[in-house]
Amino acid sequence: MTRRSGLGRGLEALIPTESAAEILDNPLRWIDIAEIVPNPYQPREHFDEEALAALTNSIAIIGVIQPIIVRESDDGFEIIAGERRWRAAQRAGLRSIPSLVRGADDKESLEAAVVENVHREDLNALEEAAAYRQLMDDFGLTQEEVSARVGRSRSTVANTMRLLSLSPGLQRMLVEGQISAGHGRALLMLEDDDARRALAEEIISEGLTVRETERRASQAATEDARSAAALGAEGELSDNAAVQAGVLELEDLLSGRLDTRVSVKLGQKKGKITVEFTDLTDLERIYHLIM
Repeated sequence: MTRRSGLGRGLEALIPTESAAEILDNPLRWIDIAEIVPNPYQPREHFDEEALAALTNSIAIIGVIQPIIVRESDDGFEIIAGERRWRAAQRAGLRSIPSLVRGADDKESLEAAVVENVHREDLNALEEAAAYRQLMDDFGLTQEEVSARVGRSRSTVANTMRLLSLSPGLQRMLVEGQISAGHGRALLMLEDDDARRALAEEIISEGLTVRETERRASQAATEDARSAAALGAEGELSDNAAVQAGVLELEDLLSGRLDTRVSVKLGQKKGKITVEFTDLTDLERIYHLIM
């Protein structure tokens, strides 16, 4: 099975033909997966199985979002960046994969081209999210560095990248314009994929706005939390069900406001709020949001 018309155009869209010609000796090529070998100096020795399975499922349904980057070698083509995509494409049964063939010293020029063309108006939200992910995975940038390079806030980058966690079916709805990026982010308020799919169908059938979708998602999430908290060991109503549901809702609101995971724990006489951060720069960002 060769898939060439999947989700988006990836780097083929991010880098215009004339720019690509200046950066690369060869344009985008479809290379037989069997002719590609991993980089023997790949620093990553372990690929998360769950994440790889999810990517495999996505590629099987909607194709490869962005090409891998390879260079010619004695064994055919050696991967410079994109081994996870190559592994997932193999599992998905693809015979060939979109690839950019270049010399190993063109990485900075290619990164610059990706950054420059993120601002192209014809990119869909998932292509933009894939570009951010590529800058992080293939070029080793942090979210802060990506946001600085593309001139957008860290929260914008983070929220756009969250769309990649939607199921392939919902991603296809987004690409086809049945739902918007705002709708997609609202759907992520729900944990269960079946619930997300049901709400997506309501968006399409009822023409829900993003705000209406957010309200329904919030109500559904709160009801689910209340139902879970309300059941005791024998299915009886718990005294603190409403309190627990309120805490969960506040956790979600705080997480959205601070753009990071926030957990709230209640004790007998006092409680605790835990705010996660990645590094000192992220901690400073959170500090300014609070202050």
